[in-house]
Amino acid sequence: MTAPTRIHQEIVGEAFRQIANYLVDKPCKVYVAPFDVRLADAKAKADTITNVVQPDIAIICDKEKLDDKGCLGSPDLIMEVVSPSSAAKDYIKKLNLYEKYSLREYWIIHPVDKIVMVYQLEQTGKFSRSTIYPFEETVPVGIFDDLTISLEKLSRELTAEQ
Repeated sequence: MTAPTRIHQEIVGEAFRQIANYLVDKPCKVYVAPFDVRLADAKAKADTITNVVQPDIAIICDKEKLDDKGCLGSPDLIMEVVSPSSAAKDYIKKLNLYEKYSLREYWIIHPVDKIVMVYQLEQTGKFSRSTIYPFEETVPVGIFDDLTISLEKLSRELTAEQ
């Protein structure tokens, strides 16, 4: 597997920085890949878990889910930055997997189209239709009342490079 692009890394770094700054002195934790998230039913034995992902960014607010191997169970929020090699996996496979294991919020960040697609878990246990934000807009983080992420600076840099 090849390394992510520079733009991919800049987006992950910027989103992580904004989240980490917000979470100072708060109980939730934010992790950046590589960080294992093991998705399984509550009664699954550790050696039987086959759904292991390494999202670009994961926010976990339940410390009981954290162990030396990473996160056991669904985080509260996952962000994935799409690359050409991961698009189908991010848009279909992971979307369905995260919904199945009740992820509260899922972001797909698309550097080429400069958009963020945000899925929220509804009471029905299904993801809502995505809300789409251009990089020029701040994106509210649904699991928190007072956090937004801005990718506007990166959008200007990407535009200048094209």
